[in-house]
Amino acid sequence: MRIGELARTTGTTARALRHYEQAGMISSERASNGYRVYDERAVVRVRNIRHLLAAGLTLDDVRVFLPCLDGDVVAAPPSDRGLRVALERLAILNQRIAAQTETRDRLETALRRATGGRIRPVA
Repeated sequence: MRIGELARTTGTTARALRHYEQAGMISSERASNGYRVYDERAVVRVRNIRHLLAAGLTLDDVRVFLPCLDGDVVAAPPSDRGLRVALERLAILNQRIAAQTETRDRLETALRRATGGRIRPVA
């Protein structure tokens, strides 16, 4: 299948597919006209990549899962390495959320002081 069909089938964009290919996550052959051609296995692989990305992992994190991207990554038991990567990503996300929450709280406090406690939404 060509890149547009793979994009439609997997709910992604051709640009994302080219990015995955450049990152070594998927591969294609070139037709005589130069178009990328993917086999049916690419559908499962791309869906798994998108599932892992949607769960909060980065594309670099997903590399750990390369050996199992052609199977059912949702149903498969996680490897120790996969769990470690996911736990590390969770810790990073928690740190970022805590930092953003602290920043928001400081801004809210400053606004309350500046407005005498009346914070009004900006339209």
